[in-house]
Amino acid sequence: MDMLLEKKHRAVRQSVRRFCERELRPVAAQIDQEARFPWDVAEKMGRLGYFGIQVPQSLGGAGLDAVSYAIIIEEISRVSGAMGLCVTVHNSVGVYPILTFGDDSQIERWVPPLARGEKIGAFCLTEPNAGSDAGGIEATALADDDGYTVNANKVFVTNGGIADVCLIFCRTDPAAGRRGISVVVAERGTPGFVAGDLEDLCGMRANPVCSIRLTDCHVPKGNLLAKEGMGLKIGLAALDAGRMGIGAQAVGIAQAALEEGVRYARQRQQFGVPIAQHQSIQTMIADMATQVDAARLMVYRAAAMKDKHLPYSKESAMAKLFAAETATRVTDLAVQIHGGYGYSKAYAVERYWRDARVTRIYEGTSEVHRMVIAKSVLEG
Repeated sequence: MDMLLEKKHRAVRQSVRRFCERELRPVAAQIDQEARFPWDVAEKMGRLGYFGIQVPQSLGGAGLDAVSYAIIIEEISRVSGAMGLCVTVHNSVGVYPILTFGDDSQIERWVPPLARGEKIGAFCLTEPNAGSDAGGIEATALADDDGYTVNANKVFVTNGGIADVCLIFCRTDPAAGRRGISVVVAERGTPGFVAGDLEDLCGMRANPVCSIRLTDCHVPKGNLLAKEGMGLKIGLAALDAGRMGIGAQAVGIAQAALEEGVRYARQRQQFGVPIAQHQSIQTMIADMATQVDAARLMVYRAAAMKDKHLPYSKESAMAKLFAAETATRVTDLAVQIHGGYGYSKAYAVERYWRDARVTRIYEGTSEVHRMVIAKSVLEG
C-alpha cells in the first residue's frame, strides 16, 4: 500500500507511527480502562501539529494535505481509537468550519490556538430529539442588542469534557425552518455554559464525551459563523470532511485488529501446530486483510479528491460506510481468532472490538450514509 503513496506521505506515516508507539501505546489500555484523557500525550501531539493538520503554517498548523490527514488519523487510531477520535473531530468539524467559513477576525482569534492544541474544538449538533435529522434541532440563538442569547442542550458531544471552542447549531429564526439554522461559537467559561457529566460509554472511553448545555448564554455578534441561515451548509461541508476522518479512524482500528489476529495466530498452538496453519484461520485473515486494504483505498480516494478540490460527498460517505462496517467485521474476526482470550480485557482486541462499533453511529449512521450515496447516484 505504501508504494502507492508519495514519498512525503510515507514519511508522515513513519513519523506518526514512531510517535504513537513510543508515547501512546504504553498508556492506551490504561486510559481506556480509567476513561481518562491523556493530557500529557495530547500536549506532545499539539507540538507536532496533529491538532492543526491542514491548517496553514502561518496560522500555527502543519499545512499538510488531506491524504496526510487520513494517514495521521489512521495511525493514531491504530493505537488508540479514542485519541484518533479526538484528533479527527477537532480537525474536521471543529477547526475546518472556522477556517472555511470564518471571517479574518474569527480565524485569527480561534484557529491558531486550536491548531497548536492549546484549545480543543467540538461540534455540537446532536440533541435529545435531533440526531441524524439536523433540521429537527431545537436550540435557539435569539438576537439582542449586541449579540445572541443561546439556549441549547447538546448531547453526546465528542471532546465535550475538554472542549474550549464549541460550534453550536441553533435556530436564529425559529419560524424559518431549515433556513433559520445558524452556527454560533460558544467558549468554555462564558456564563451559562455548562459541560455535563461524562458519558460512561462502551468504547472510545478515553474521549471525554458529554452534554453541553447553554442557558441564557450570551455570545457577541462576532461569534456568528458566516451568516444567519447558513448552518446546514456549514454542517454538510464539515460532515464531508468528518466522514472521511472517521473512515480513516475505522481503518486504523481494523488494521490494529488484523495485526493482533495475525500475531496471535502465529503464536497460539492447537493440535500440535500454530493455528495460523489451519485453513479456517487463514480464511479469516485473508478476508480481514482484503477488507482493510479496500477500506483504506476508499478513504485515500476521498482524501485525494478533497486535495484536488473535487466534490467528494459521495466518496466520503462511501469511505466512512465501508470502513466502519469493515472495522466491525474485522475486529469481530480478531476476537474469534483469539477465542475465549479475545473476550478478555487482557488482550487488545477486546478494546478494538468495542471501539469499532461506534464508528457506524457517529458522523451519521450507516443508513444516513446510504441515503447520501443513493441520492448522488440517482441524481447522476
